[in-house]
Amino acid sequence: MASSNYFSIPQRGNGYTDKGRLTNGLPTYSSSAVQEKMHRHSRSMSWTVPVSVPIPGVRSRRLRLLMPNPTRMHQLTISRLGRRRGPFLLLILLVASVFAVLSFARRFGTEEKQWTSNFGESSTLVFGREDLQRIWEWEIDSGHYPSKSSIPEQIGLTSAPVNPALPPRKAPTIPSRFRPPPGPVVTTTRGDGPRRVYLDVQSQPPNVAYPPRPVPGGVADLDLIMDHCDFSRDKYVRDCLEVLRLGGGLDNGRRLRRGKMDEWKYIYMEQDRENFTEPVPMPLGNVIAQRVMPSGSNGDPDPNAGLVKKRGAEWEPSLPLRPSLQHIPYSSLSQPCDPENPRLFHMFWTGPFTDKPYLALLSFLFTQNAGLHLKDSDVENLCRPEFWLWINPGPAASVPNPSALSDMYEQLKTNPWAAPFLHPRFKDVIKFKLWNTTDQLDGIPELKNEWRDLKDTLFNSGGHIINVPADKQSSKIAEPSSAAVEGSNSTENADPKASSTGGDKADDDDMLNRTGSKSSSSYDRLSVILSDMARFVLCHRFGGIYLDADTIFLRDWEELWGWKGAFAYRWSRLEKYNTAVLRMNKNSALGSFLFRTALKNGLDFHPMTVSRYTKDAHLENLLLRLPDALFDSAWLNTEYYQRDRPPQPYFTEFADFFETPAQNSAAPQALGFEGFFRGAYSYHFHNFWWKPFDSTRNWPDLGPKFSAGERAARAAADPDTEPEDWLDRVADDKRDLDWAAVLKRTFEAYIRGERPNMYGEWLQW
Repeated sequence: MASSNYFSIPQRGNGYTDKGRLTNGLPTYSSSAVQEKMHRHSRSMSWTVPVSVPIPGVRSRRLRLLMPNPTRMHQLTISRLGRRRGPFLLLILLVASVFAVLSFARRFGTEEKQWTSNFGESSTLVFGREDLQRIWEWEIDSGHYPSKSSIPEQIGLTSAPVNPALPPRKAPTIPSRFRPPPGPVVTTTRGDGPRRVYLDVQSQPPNVAYPPRPVPGGVADLDLIMDHCDFSRDKYVRDCLEVLRLGGGLDNGRRLRRGKMDEWKYIYMEQDRENFTEPVPMPLGNVIAQRVMPSGSNGDPDPNAGLVKKRGAEWEPSLPLRPSLQHIPYSSLSQPCDPENPRLFHMFWTGPFTDKPYLALLSFLFTQNAGLHLKDSDVENLCRPEFWLWINPGPAASVPNPSALSDMYEQLKTNPWAAPFLHPRFKDVIKFKLWNTTDQLDGIPELKNEWRDLKDTLFNSGGHIINVPADKQSSKIAEPSSAAVEGSNSTENADPKASSTGGDKADDDDMLNRTGSKSSSSYDRLSVILSDMARFVLCHRFGGIYLDADTIFLRDWEELWGWKGAFAYRWSRLEKYNTAVLRMNKNSALGSFLFRTALKNGLDFHPMTVSRYTKDAHLENLLLRLPDALFDSAWLNTEYYQRDRPPQPYFTEFADFFETPAQNSAAPQALGFEGFFRGAYSYHFHNFWWKPFDSTRNWPDLGPKFSAGERAARAAADPDTEPEDWLDRVADDKRDLDWAAVLKRTFEAYIRGERPNMYGEWLQW
């Protein structure tokens, strides 16, 4: 039946039927009677609805609250804006309101009213702006900030600090009338230090077989390295390593690049002030920002406005700091080593030795300027680095007994992986230290009076606390036994912090009694947590650089010692720290801040938590986050980044180091040590304590001087074969050697006297 034109439904401009109204102005409800009912009551519908919520502690009564009526809001937006646009615009309005409230609270609220700095994470800050300013000023005045990076505006410095580690800037050429007027907040320092002379480091003919040893006193300009290597600036690890190779002279006669390399020179020497004419300093008006620090919400000056304090905590009292240090260029030192900048490498280990610290020590001897190529009389003018290996002889939660030190040396003497480093030739550069948690924490002034209050939560990692009952803290340390030798050769007993020491086998897998990681599913987590704290303790007490035990040196660190600032490196793609490499100055203001802040946050030294400490306090530039290309060149590739242009070698997972895939297994033997992430300072293989470096020769192979240990290790590795039947036949070796085996055999050949180190220097016994 034909319909009347009076009730005909008009068409929209887009061709769809307009279902809202007829041409006579009357509404239509073609979909359901529910819409008609809602429309009839929409005018009288309340904007709020009552909500009943329980009252904590009072079961018999409930609290009545008026909340916005979502149905009323929904109907209004549909009727005014349409079925599609209405809810979308309402959502945008709600999100904008939330951000407006957060911005208002962050900008104008006092520290007591500030919201959390990050969604899901509360602030860790316990120091006010005055203390943060003092920390910045102390580090700058001590020469620990040789950087041009800006000081955060939130610090609120009102005058440019004099920076003795930064050369003066050239006088500005812009007329004064065109310069911006001075502002109240300083964001850069005023250089007042020695001039920098950048070096062209490369081998000179005919000595091009090996790269030259770095020039003593050289300094790596980490600002330039950041320009070439920073992942957040879309820089590739492959390109970074090339710059590090060429700028450091590691291409030794194999340079293929042509043209001027000035942009890639990153190593400089500091020239004495008396040897150059100081340029006119830049007026302060050109180095300060144009922004005023906010006041409190009531309009009164608030010294801590804009800072987000830890919830429920009080501001810490003024931080006691020792007098700032004097920055002395290397050329002005009266002795080879700077006493305020000791060249100490620290490493932490729990339990008997395995092949993991063994290779770390071998790589140290192979790469660092330990003076082993010189006679004793020739090392007086050499600043030799020292390697301090800290050993916790039992489980992480145990208390050392009175004979722990003598027990430690007995175990070292009987362990074939450790005994070679007790040789008198290495006594001045490799030193074994006994770790005692109580003594170490008591040696930190910022902790010694308060850390015992947190002894029940001492094992805290990222907020995850492992409680160690008092009756589980055994005072017994494992006695030397054959298990130390047998376990040291087993593929099941390698750990950054430990390996099995025998004892009650029923408790071996108990987390509190572990002294090693036997597999990926049985991990010594307590030792890992303890080492997170130990690295900060050691660097703050003694100075130097801490390295995780799953680290292999790849080049001399001379230029990194020259940069006197603190640093760690980046956690892969994240803007967080990885403290597998940590450089801090002894008794520094930054260290004092970290320990006091950690004390107020559960003594948590997990690198992710430390990242929050420095970010909340705007101190990130004082603990520089270096690109992981310098120490961990495979990490981004293992997480599926930069696989379009990977570095050499190309690892898609960390296990490739120990078990190189067949299609890439020709590279290790063909390229050797020189082809392994050339340019990086070290390589971090990320655990795998249970995998041997060399599966077919899983024993120390250091030649006749250490044959006794080799025989003991070989007997433990192959107990079914009599020693007189041992044959080293090439046919029995693995056909394709993995990268781990190639590096191990390279370092061992140096100790045996069959090849020089990476700089062409022969070991002199």
